[in-house]
Amino acid sequence: MNNKVKAARVERAITQEQLAKQVGVTRQTIGLIENGNYNPSLQLCIAIAKTLDKTLDDLFWEVD
Repeated sequence: MNNKVKAARVERAITQEQLAKQVGVTRQTIGLIENGNYNPSLQLCIAIAKTLDKTLDDLFWEVD
């Protein structure tokens, strides 16, 4: 589950639909990413991070 993406999105007060439009995917894709059911490409990860004004590490780095 990637609640970091969801937390960053909520922090910026944007909906899944708004984020999806900004990065060029469907709302369902954003939902799947947030629920941990979809592994986005590096290109999509970068787009999400830029849109949410976060680094890749902030959003996608897993600490064991």
